[in-house]
Amino acid sequence: MSQIWIENGLFITMDETRPTLRGHMVVTDDRITYLGEEPPAMQAEGVQKVDGSRLAFLPGLINTHGHAAMSLLRGYSDDQNLQVWLEQKMWPMEGKYVDRDTCAGSALAIVEMLRTGTTAFVDMYDRMDQVAEMVEQGGIRGILTRGVIGLCPEDVQEAKLAEAIAFAREWNGKADGRISTMISPHAPYTCPPAYIERFVQAAHDYDLPLHTHMSETLAEVEQNERDYGLRPVLHLDRLGFFSRPALVAHAVHLNDAEIELLAEKGVSVSHNPVSNLKLASGIARVPEMMRAGITVSLGTDSVASNNNLDLFEEIRLAALLHKGVSGDPTAIPAMEALKLATVYGAKAIWQQDRIGMLREGMKADFIAIDLEQPHFYPKTDIVSHLVYSGSGRDVRHVWVDGRQVVHAGECTLLDEEKIRYEAQASFERLLNG
Repeated sequence: MSQIWIENGLFITMDETRPTLRGHMVVTDDRITYLGEEPPAMQAEGVQKVDGSRLAFLPGLINTHGHAAMSLLRGYSDDQNLQVWLEQKMWPMEGKYVDRDTCAGSALAIVEMLRTGTTAFVDMYDRMDQVAEMVEQGGIRGILTRGVIGLCPEDVQEAKLAEAIAFAREWNGKADGRISTMISPHAPYTCPPAYIERFVQAAHDYDLPLHTHMSETLAEVEQNERDYGLRPVLHLDRLGFFSRPALVAHAVHLNDAEIELLAEKGVSVSHNPVSNLKLASGIARVPEMMRAGITVSLGTDSVASNNNLDLFEEIRLAALLHKGVSGDPTAIPAMEALKLATVYGAKAIWQQDRIGMLREGMKADFIAIDLEQPHFYPKTDIVSHLVYSGSGRDVRHVWVDGRQVVHAGECTLLDEEKIRYEAQASFERLLNG
């Protein structure tokens, strides 16, 4: 048994019964076993003590949509609309990927996420065995899925579906439970209807959630109407997609009836504000979705369209963006913005009973922020400071499952210098190959 005792820390618990407190937290193995204002009644012998007096502790952030291996393409193609960016730039480069490129890009992304406070992430890509291996090595929590584009011959479709199912079955629960899996047709515009129905059936057969891109651009919505006579939300509903627990990425272009339907079906949405703005895809109707009862979380998308994985940037932008476009400064208050990346992020991936807040019995996924910096003074409202002044660069320490994976700003389980070198080498091979 291992124990950590954090003394005299400022804890942003995200628990409504006591959102913040100054006191002590004890972690035993992979769980929080004590959190309170008074010192715990325990023997200090053999316990690792952490001085929390200059730090703020909060739940690890949860990134609910991304493509880690695309970190190799950061800055390769900027200032393009989605279809040009995808079809002329991303897909040709991704077509050159081999296993070592996926490993290199995923490792680079995991280092960046951990160092900026993300402890759990959703990833949709191919060669997912390599991604899962990097998750296992890096100590992060991953919700992983083999994303499948179905614009290919029937035999290739069969092989891709079989691969997606095999990955989901083999890796679910691995890495001491840090890895969970989903089934993911890439999008309604890249997968024929009958093919999506087969993913839905697989999700039922193997009791797995579903994930997809949906209504990211107006052009996508219009194409869906031309091809199938329906907007994407109703199209997916008719195909049975929402008969399973489902998480959709983007959901930018929704009308009132679609918001109502998603709420009725219990569908979660990953809001990706930076990527949506950078690709000029639009601004999702997040306040309306939240008022309807939809669980909205935050995702970065890939760094190829972001261009970083700092979830604090998404938190801040979500708080500001929706004030600006609605004319309502109360649209998403600071605490609500922080919940998008913690409490609601955990709910969006069906892990709200394990992660997303600091509370006795929860998994010990948490981060420590260095408060002794000018942008956190004067000491007024810590949540306001974190949302409107903070960034991932303020993260000093990170724990996942009770294990310290970042210490003093450096990953403890990964060779960062080697990872940077291999990422650069992979990009140069892709560029010149």
